[in-house]
Amino acid sequence: MPAKKAVAAPKKPAAAKAAAQPTVTLKHLAAELAKNHDLPKSQAEAVLGDLVALTTKHLKKGDKIRLTGLGILQVRKRAARMGRNPATGAAIKIKASKKVAFRPSKELKEAV
Repeated sequence: MPAKKAVAAPKKPAAAKAAAQPTVTLKHLAAELAKNHDLPKSQAEAVLGDLVALTTKHLKKGDKIRLTGLGILQVRKRAARMGRNPATGAAIKIKASKKVAFRPSKELKEAV
């Protein structure tokens, strides 16, 4: 007698996609600010745009930015190091660089 083959249950990829979180953009934040503070959307977008520009300017200068209740943004230097090309396995030299680091505040950590 031939053995019966087990039938695998079909996978449901749609459930995984439904769990994905939406992305909130500056436009979304500006719209909420405008609604909460009775401002025109264009003015709220301009304020957030200026915030991004000022943040960039100060980080370029090397300043540390403390946003109370949110955290600290600062530029950190990464030293040159040796790495590996994943395709060939050959050793390569990675040059020194700078990166923006974010350290969340205690309030943010507890809220999340």
